[in-house]
Amino acid sequence: MTLHRRSSEERAERAAAVPAPDTLTPADRYAELFAAVQGARVFADSKTFVDCAPRIDPAAILAAYRAQRDRADFDLPAFVDAHFEVLQPTPSDYVSVPGQPIADHIDDLWRVLTREPLDHPPRGSLLQVPHAYVVPGGRFGELYYWDSYFTMLGLSASGKAGLLHDMVGNFAHLIDTYGHVPNGTRTYYLTRSQPPLFAFMVELAEQLDDVDGIDFLRQLKREHAWWMSGSDALESDRTSQTGAANRRVVRLPDGALLNRYWDERDTPREEAWLEDVTTAKAAEAQGRDASEVYRHLRAAAESGWDFSSRWLTEPLQCDADAAVKGGAADAASLAGICTTDIVPVDLNALLYKLESVIATVSARAGDAVGASDFAHRASVRKAAVVKWLWDDAQGAFFDHDWRLGRRRSCLTAAGISTLFAGLADPAQVEAMAATVSRRLLAPGGLSTTACTSDQQWDQPNGWAALQWMAIQGFAHYGEMALARTIAHRWLATVAAVYEREGKLVEKYTLRQQEHDASAGGGGGEYPLQDGFGWTNGVTRALLAAHPAHTANDCVSNAPVPKHR
Repeated sequence: MTLHRRSSEERAERAAAVPAPDTLTPADRYAELFAAVQGARVFADSKTFVDCAPRIDPAAILAAYRAQRDRADFDLPAFVDAHFEVLQPTPSDYVSVPGQPIADHIDDLWRVLTREPLDHPPRGSLLQVPHAYVVPGGRFGELYYWDSYFTMLGLSASGKAGLLHDMVGNFAHLIDTYGHVPNGTRTYYLTRSQPPLFAFMVELAEQLDDVDGIDFLRQLKREHAWWMSGSDALESDRTSQTGAANRRVVRLPDGALLNRYWDERDTPREEAWLEDVTTAKAAEAQGRDASEVYRHLRAAAESGWDFSSRWLTEPLQCDADAAVKGGAADAASLAGICTTDIVPVDLNALLYKLESVIATVSARAGDAVGASDFAHRASVRKAAVVKWLWDDAQGAFFDHDWRLGRRRSCLTAAGISTLFAGLADPAQVEAMAATVSRRLLAPGGLSTTACTSDQQWDQPNGWAALQWMAIQGFAHYGEMALARTIAHRWLATVAAVYEREGKLVEKYTLRQQEHDASAGGGGGEYPLQDGFGWTNGVTRALLAAHPAHTANDCVSNAPVPKHR
């Protein structure tokens, strides 16, 4: 039996040998010490402290803090330095050799970005997993859920099938252990997930011919059950004119069940504690409850789109033409966040795919009843997505505000997830192609939204994951010209920054005019990160799929750049 065909029991045995994390999250464990460190911004990045490794028993650290904190000479930064080890990568890890071709740079980076679980520090926040894994890079030194699928695309193109299969095994183990895939492999991420792409991972591994999806059928079903948890409580309640919700499930007025993003906690995110507290204070000044705001912020983090005008309150009327022009988002502040009020198109498209894959794999496994059940679930979900999220007049899928009982107004690239998941009909794809070409396609690639704001998941930023979903989605339905255009423009964007700076980054500012220069993206809660896992993966896969593109010949720190 090869490594990637190990059973759940064998994966659990391997994971148990990994140094165990603290049984509590940093906020729960360190209590007032945690609040003091984050509130005083001992570290410039709120994520640094929650990723630190304690030098002694965590309970002893808290006891020492309580005994010393009231002394006149108490020095909080010195106390933290004495009791915690800061674990951060050095930026130089992500700088290429001058003159190095971009594909070679990405291939070299897999080693830099690969982590061995046996190297985890004990009693920290890193979760136990059985196999090696690839991290995004920069401040993100753990395994992330939806990032990893796009990273795996590059591993496949680089001939690293073994590491790809190890990653799939890690996610299967996480589902076995926690019932879902956490946002990331840290204790403070356990109360939420990310866009569910495990089914896509299994399919990708199957394409390499030595993995059978049947081996992961139990995990696929368990992940689906986790997303649908709470639906039973909504079965009998159809009295609302706009709908009702419980955890991640929303019952719409016609009885249809769809899903939303959610988090089990209504406290500040531990990795962004000070930022969330600041946002909540601004919201309280507007009459909002802080716990409600924290829940919305956490739910947006589950979406992977943290943050975007997608999750902010909208005016009662939206001028579609203004959105086309990329006018500033009406709700410029996160104090207006309302994530859990929204039925997101991408989440429901990905759950449609999950249900479809479970139906297909169940049939192959000889479970006709299970295959029929999940095929029906997928069909019902598709009908509900089309009814509630498709706008025929605008030729696109939109999110839906179930509390207000109306579609959201801002066009976003999340709608292309319906193509990526195979949910859209040909007529919808044709309309989507026209809409995307007119409203989201920029000279630098696919825009994230038609709304410009200071949030990182808005125009003018572009993200590798969305480029790939659009490229694959349009190609799947035969819209080859548009798929090729997006791929070629995105490759030129990544190549331009690589030629100038010798690195790949988390996100990019897309050129809006042909003569503009490509650049790394802006906005968000932290500086632009180098590395970068999913950019590397998508770029490596696209370079292999488009061998004639000039990006294949670009080199780091080029004396004569070929791209803008």
